[in-house]
Amino acid sequence: MEDPRVKSARFLSFFALVLLAALSWAQTQPQAQPPVRTQPPAQPQPQASEKKNLSPEEIISQFSAKETEFYDAWKEYAYKQTAEIQVLSVNGVPRRERMTIISEIVFKDNGTREVNIIRRVDNLRSVAFTREDEEVINNLQPFALTSKELAFYNLAYEGKEKIDELTCYVFSVKPKSTKGNKIYFEGKIWVDDQDLQVVRTVGRPVPQKKNNLFPDFETIRQMIDNKYWFPVWTHANGQLRFSNETVGIEETITYEDYKHFGSKATIQFGPPKP
Repeated sequence: MEDPRVKSARFLSFFALVLLAALSWAQTQPQAQPPVRTQPPAQPQPQASEKKNLSPEEIISQFSAKETEFYDAWKEYAYKQTAEIQVLSVNGVPRRERMTIISEIVFKDNGTREVNIIRRVDNLRSVAFTREDEEVINNLQPFALTSKELAFYNLAYEGKEKIDELTCYVFSVKPKSTKGNKIYFEGKIWVDDQDLQVVRTVGRPVPQKKNNLFPDFETIRQMIDNKYWFPVWTHANGQLRFSNETVGIEETITYEDYKHFGSKATIQFGPPKP
């Protein structure tokens, strides 16, 4: 995002890193709600010989292999992506500025994503949507720590934590270097301790510069086609402090209508209907 008074890009991106559900108007509508996280189908209990305490290195190796499998499978799906960007305030003064981008995402034979925008409504005035914003929404978000990407990051095990009904291993993730033009992820990931797949990520795109700021994002995944933990919801709500002003921003990206070779998995977003 770019402040019209500042030539250098001011990046108000959504991740993720990101790059990438309708948002409420500030103080007048309910806050965006995450999807209800679903449990995978019950799995047979392992035999006693199979039960053992995994080392952090073993966990990383196994979930990274699952991430690679997930990413390869994800490339065989098409889906709809809705990005909602809302400026809530500038220097404490409420604003009602909003941008909506609805896209259809398909993967090409070479593995790259093709983003076909089917609707775009933009009434942002305080900031401008930049090329970096688009990069985060369409390419960094959602973040996948595949075996290939693992080489660029340092991970540290932080223990176990329960989110909803899932018990997870928690790791902090930090890039080894942020040199060059690539955008990286810095934050935490939650790995389900049963099937060793990433179910939640919280962090921000890096590097961050004086006029190139990023909010913290949370991405939640759900089980699709009873097999893969695919991203369904990414959200950020924070204050970005530039040199001349502070911008309150809220962003939400939803990923829905996953289709695989003609089959369709439908995801319900927001709070349960009464």
